[in-house]
Amino acid sequence: MRELLKKNYGFWEKLNEQEKEIFCDHSYIQTYKKGEFVHARNEECLGILLVLQGEIRVYIQSDEGKEVTLFRLGEGDVCTLSASCIIKEISFEIMIESVGETKLLITAVCYMKKLMEENLYVENFMYKQISESFSDAMWAMSEILFKSFDKRLAGFLEEERLKTGKTVLSLTHDEIARNMGSAREVVSRMLKYFEKEGIVALSRGTVTIVDQGRLRKMTA
Repeated sequence: MRELLKKNYGFWEKLNEQEKEIFCDHSYIQTYKKGEFVHARNEECLGILLVLQGEIRVYIQSDEGKEVTLFRLGEGDVCTLSASCIIKEISFEIMIESVGETKLLITAVCYMKKLMEENLYVENFMYKQISESFSDAMWAMSEILFKSFDKRLAGFLEEERLKTGKTVLSLTHDEIARNMGSAREVVSRMLKYFEKEGIVALSRGTVTIVDQGRLRKMTA
């Protein structure tokens, strides 16, 4: 536990020995299955999340159930919005789900709140993480508002290809729609257009990228 915390939290060396021990005592590892909720709105504060393995998706959801993905976090990334109850500036509710088999290191809210109040380095770290999260969220919103859907879909598929290193993506139309904050029908229509143009090939539960060059050009 000490090595994990030391490796991933830049303020570790600014803690005294007692604070380090308490940090370890208030942290634990939790594993989540694909699609499992890590945090749902209206739930109690979960704590600070460090992704050890896998990926989580942070999103907002309307009363009608429409989802907009704000950002996704992978191995080595820290999520502070899951501890929004200790940061009064955060006033909107988020949801977090596991994208695949995911292992998280969770540090309890009660300890992080106390540490933020007593240690300037911890406070600065937290607010830096929050600032980066809001920057990612604003980028996601600008993509939705100002970019055509074909370019957004091409960008999403290209990002998945780069992340997985595969041209055969195990994604359903519904999963893509939820990640992009769109309707399944819209995603299906655009994917069928991509298929007709020879950019992708579709089969049940998968999207195969056939023409990587054209896909990349569409993201520009």
